[in-house]
Amino acid sequence: MKKVWILALLVSVTLTSLAQQKGEWRVRLRGTVVAPEASATITTIGGSADISTTVIPELDFTYFLTRNFSANLILGTTRHQITATETALGNVNVGKVWLLPPTLTFLYHAPVAKGILPYIGAGVNYTIFYGAKNGPAIAHTDYKNKFAFAAQVGSDFDIGKNLFLNIDVKKIWLRTDATVTTISSVAGGATVIANTKIDPWLFSLGIGKRF
Repeated sequence: MKKVWILALLVSVTLTSLAQQKGEWRVRLRGTVVAPEASATITTIGGSADISTTVIPELDFTYFLTRNFSANLILGTTRHQITATETALGNVNVGKVWLLPPTLTFLYHAPVAKGILPYIGAGVNYTIFYGAKNGPAIAHTDYKNKFAFAAQVGSDFDIGKNLFLNIDVKKIWLRTDATVTTISSVAGGATVIANTKIDPWLFSLGIGKRF
């Protein structure tokens, strides 16, 4: 039993020594697949929604508040095709819209070996919708900017003195209320409200540098 406690203590000391230093910065540039799990409740014409999957560059900044805890700011912007599906009017091309979703998370880092630093955390997202381009049957669209909860898990793998590879997965529980008005020749220019669940997964792979 004494040997077990000694071994546990040695492992603990080793892992602590592998933890990052307070005040360290990490910057990552990643390629990210943004895959919404979309659905919607649409007034008047019924149906649901489909939102396209896209691939974007993503930049994040991590600052270590302590040896194992950090604040992480994630930046990127993405454009999606929006389709109202199985409505009384059939499938309707609503158009495209840009999303700017800055996300702040707080992460716990638990080193498992030299040069391998996994992390897990959660935080808040605020998504801004902009640059909407209407589909051919749509006269006007309006998307409400929203706060959302975000969760994150990933790991850094050292490949040099200050360079590392990164894999990362995020989930954002994002909703918005979209107001859509068709042109006058379509259902008399009807206006509908779509309570839309976007709920994207973000799968990322990239490279980072520590400072």
